[in-house]
Amino acid sequence: MPASASSSARLALAAAGVTVVLWASAFVSIRSAGDAYSPGALALGRLLAGTLVLVAVLLFRREGVPPRAAWPGIVVSGLLWFGVYMVVLNWGEREVDAGTAAMLVNIGPVLIALLGARFLGERLPPRLLTGMAVSFAGAVAVGLSMSGEGGHASVLGVVLCLLAAVAYAGGVVAQKPALAHASALQVTTYGCAIGAAACLPFAGQLVTEAARAPLAATANMVYLGVFPTALAFTTWAYALARTTAGRMGATTYAVPALVVLMAWALLGELPGVWTLAGGALCLAGVAVSRSRPRTRTAAPGAGAPEEAPDRAGT
Repeated sequence: MPASASSSARLALAAAGVTVVLWASAFVSIRSAGDAYSPGALALGRLLAGTLVLVAVLLFRREGVPPRAAWPGIVVSGLLWFGVYMVVLNWGEREVDAGTAAMLVNIGPVLIALLGARFLGERLPPRLLTGMAVSFAGAVAVGLSMSGEGGHASVLGVVLCLLAAVAYAGGVVAQKPALAHASALQVTTYGCAIGAAACLPFAGQLVTEAARAPLAATANMVYLGVFPTALAFTTWAYALARTTAGRMGATTYAVPALVVLMAWALLGELPGVWTLAGGALCLAGVAVSRSRPRTRTAAPGAGAPEEAPDRAGT
């Protein structure tokens, strides 16, 4: 691999790492904000905070408006991922326990890989499929251990979490082509703004609830907008532009493991054996899905060794 390509791959991996850490931290913040804000109001407040930050950065960098070819993907991803996903996930987590929600939403990366193969022509290499299977098993283990005996799940909650997974997958696959025509910052900024516009019907709830919400809840909502939304979605788009949707989706399986560790460190929630084992499986699966085949060793006198083809990181 040329030095420039190797450097780009490392930057993309670092960007993906920033994304999964911040998305994991979002689960901790949502616990506080979700007690004071209804699902729609929380989504709108988060998106408004994210849009303000992103627009300021966009103006500072003078990147302007994306070209026409990028707009279909931006609009679809904005409506599905920034709009529908955030509202229905907030709502669904009120109807089912956290563990069940985590299991259902983690269908998303599998759907991303399948949709990417169908609509983007992406390959499904064995390492990706194996890694996703291992990670999904880990996510199920984490979810079951988190649910425990006090777990609950309504039919409505299950449907909402499944809808969130579908919206997440559809948004990612729609966003990928847009990144061929516009920068990660442009795609994220306008997608976030479209999502915020779609959530404007919840503006009245947001104003009413903000007037009586504790300062900590409002601060967590703003945090969700600035970091897990504005920053993390931009680093996600940067990494997505440099790899396949399937591999990026598989990378998000690191989130359940990080949530377990953050809940342990920040909330004092001591994880059980099955929770730790599930988190380890999630990380192992991500490592497998992002690994590359070893290069083939050339026979004596056959010239330079040839690298096994792998377009998953292009």
